[in-house]
Amino acid sequence: MYRYFSFVLFLQINLAAQAQPSIIAHRGSSFTAPENTVAAAQLAWQQNADAVELDIYLSKDNRVVVIHDSNTKRTTGQEFNVAETSADVLRSLDAGDWKNELYKGEKIPFLEEMIATIPDGKKMVIEIKCGVEVLPALKLAVDLSGKKQQLIFIAFGWETILATKQLFPENACYWLSGWAPEVQEKMKESAIKGLDGLNLNNKIVDKKTVRRAKRLGLEMLSWTIDDAEEAKRLVKLGVTGITTNRPDLIRSSLQ
Repeated sequence: MYRYFSFVLFLQINLAAQAQPSIIAHRGSSFTAPENTVAAAQLAWQQNADAVELDIYLSKDNRVVVIHDSNTKRTTGQEFNVAETSADVLRSLDAGDWKNELYKGEKIPFLEEMIATIPDGKKMVIEIKCGVEVLPALKLAVDLSGKKQQLIFIAFGWETILATKQLFPENACYWLSGWAPEVQEKMKESAIKGLDGLNLNNKIVDKKTVRRAKRLGLEMLSWTIDDAEEAKRLVKLGVTGITTNRPDLIRSSLQ
């Protein structure tokens, strides 16, 4: 009898552990630190995030840089189109002062600088904001990083994420979407094409969608959740990764 109850307790503990989702820091810990900077990544790791999500574009001189927008105006105050600007010009801009003067001097990072921050046992989620033109430079940066196994790739572009999966077959790749009809239309094809899962806007995540994804062998991630109750709803549905600007808040609320 003792062995039976010990086994049941062991099973319950393990099931509870499995139910804990990955906490993915959206553009780093971007509620406090300037998004998509080394400072935001470092703060996320300090707050015990399981992963840091970031965005990439290709510069004019074929460097992979970390920035969300195709234009630098919002986060640097100076207006340059990333694809039409060399990396040295992009790197001369201040990407931290707009958030808080404490972060003045933060640069637009190269992807390899962000990858270098990843601690053992953690992941980095790389969102490809441009198109397939970035893939050769991305592969070079990844291969030189020594941390390829710690990287995950996501993209809204359907052809882009499929091409990324072909290039990195051993890495998890998730298709991003915020439009429910599109998700239902392409869900089966996502599985057929070998994608590892879906990463959906939380507003379109419901029980039916999660169940269908699971039947197809697709993992379900969701973005961008800064509300504790919404995070709990998603976890209850079976979402395994919560992307948030506030990894510290969401972590504590789910414990």
